[in-house]
Amino acid sequence: MKGTLRSVKALVFDVFGTVVDWRGSVIAEGKALSRKKRLSVDWGAFADLWRAGYVPAMDRVRRGELPWTTIDVLNRMILVELLAKLRIGTLSEAEKDHFNRVWHRLRPWPDAVKGLARMKKKVLVATLSNGNMALLTNMAKHAGLPWDCVLSGELFRHYKPDREVYLGAARLLGLRPGELMMVAAHKSDLDAAAAAGLRTAFVRRPLEFGDPALKDVKPEERFDINAADFLDLAKKIGA
Repeated sequence: MKGTLRSVKALVFDVFGTVVDWRGSVIAEGKALSRKKRLSVDWGAFADLWRAGYVPAMDRVRRGELPWTTIDVLNRMILVELLAKLRIGTLSEAEKDHFNRVWHRLRPWPDAVKGLARMKKKVLVATLSNGNMALLTNMAKHAGLPWDCVLSGELFRHYKPDREVYLGAARLLGLRPGELMMVAAHKSDLDAAAAAGLRTAFVRRPLEFGDPALKDVKPEERFDINAADFLDLAKKIGA
């Protein structure tokens, strides 16, 4: 790393969309479910709608309409509403539970595991996700993600982009905010991390939403690093 970035001792990663391909994974499991249950569903649209419910559900917790609720539970609530909206009524409760846990089984982007392994040789690498601890640890096991540790908004009873999540991660790792770098494919996440004093690295994931035209992948000078993927990021931190 160059200049003041040499003080960075750990990288914390957004997970959904940055490390793993949530959309492609949901579509693949949906298609398998269609074959099993003889369903006719546009699983790309389904995945998009499921994900679109994520922020509004977290906002209900922030407003106090719901008590603290894990992402697993919120995802299940969104799923039930979506199945009802689309009139998909043939799934058993066990099948709904299994499908909801697709978020535990998301596939990594092709460069993710190799890139993390390289970065891990130089700095500590950890998650910093709104996903709950069970979800993130199961995902790591399933996908072979080589984290040094797993950090979740659940530990702080806050969701990103709340300041408490970024500062809480630094505190748990025994670091000053400026010694921690947030890595994400989402600029709003990085802007919130920077406001809390963290360093930032933007990673382009043009296929997160399927159509590259739907994803903002323009490099920004305000971020400390702009990288094409995790292998490029590893190179840019000197790993």
